[in-house]
Amino acid sequence: MALTTGHYPQRWKISSYLAHRKENQRRGIAQWLDPAAPTLARFLKQAGYCTGHFGKWHMGGQRDVDDAPPITDYGFDASLTNFEGMGPKLLPLTETPDGRQGRIWQAAERLAGPVTWMQRSRITSGFTEAAAAFIREANEAGEPFYVNLWPDDVHSPYWPPIQEWQNDRVGKFRAVLEALDRQLAPLVELIRSTPALRDNTLVLVCSDNGPEPGVGSAGPFRGAKTTLYEGGIRSPLIVWGPGLLSPAAAGTTDDASVFAAFDLVPSLLAIAGVSVSEGIALDGEDVSPALLGVQPAHHRGSICWRRPPDRKRWRPLGKMVLPDLAIRQGDWKLLCDYDGGNRQLFNLSSDPGEAQNLVSADSERAAQLAAEVVAWHKSLPADNGPALGR
Repeated sequence: MALTTGHYPQRWKISSYLAHRKENQRRGIAQWLDPAAPTLARFLKQAGYCTGHFGKWHMGGQRDVDDAPPITDYGFDASLTNFEGMGPKLLPLTETPDGRQGRIWQAAERLAGPVTWMQRSRITSGFTEAAAAFIREANEAGEPFYVNLWPDDVHSPYWPPIQEWQNDRVGKFRAVLEALDRQLAPLVELIRSTPALRDNTLVLVCSDNGPEPGVGSAGPFRGAKTTLYEGGIRSPLIVWGPGLLSPAAAGTTDDASVFAAFDLVPSLLAIAGVSVSEGIALDGEDVSPALLGVQPAHHRGSICWRRPPDRKRWRPLGKMVLPDLAIRQGDWKLLCDYDGGNRQLFNLSSDPGEAQNLVSADSERAAQLAAEVVAWHKSLPADNGPALGR
């Protein structure tokens, strides 16, 4: 949502993953992204770019929500998706070492088509091949392009290739990760081996959240997927573009810049030399100097988060009761409930693991940050988090 619109997802009443119609209603979230929302693809298409989406969509058209807009309504010339989007799709077959075969979300055929069934363990290659064909066509026509390549890997459930099957969950995860690398490699090689692409293409590799409990690792950070602790909201970002990045930045790590996914929209538009349509205000800010390796760049204001409405507790995390809101301002981060209570204050510079609550030592700062994040929360459409968190 943030990468698509340049806005906080809550601004469009989507504060969690989209599921069945009744489940979306229960949580108080939209059934799909409003096509009136600004989109990075539409901005670029209006500027003459060819735009394609290949892989997971998950912003409308899923389970029994079969009346959502097609992906092409959001500024894309072409799309190929899975069981969480409307339009042409690749759907996953499954197979186990003992020969049992099946289909995931067989009813997804009703979410428009045409439909191609493909082994789940190889489906990333299907999306990669479609994206590569789109890029070749645009390059041969001398037209600029923008592509989303959003594979399901390495999301659970894990379906590694049969020849690399592992019986334990962690083993399956690692096998899927290695298969993902192999299946993405041809697209990277296409860009690397084609001078016109190599010198003028920027590739961003990123993830949407921290690790799933019991599988991945958040390293020194507290929490995991679904939490507002750093282990849940910090995620990888790798930027590669041999002809665009500062040569001095190649192979280095930027551990100073602080920004969020919605900042990528104005940043990529700035790199492309495309202006946002008049009258549209984005939550994100231009941090393109960081993406290009010129110098660190930061989101100038505070960055805020609100938990998914049904995740006050989450079974994989045991008895942990999660905070509702979080805000980061410079090195300081505060977590609290919807009313600003139950405050936790951390200095991420000295305590990236969020182990030492400094509320008592700096109550004035805690109060100021709590007031700001509560005001942000109240300024956006509500979901059913308060009722589901009781």
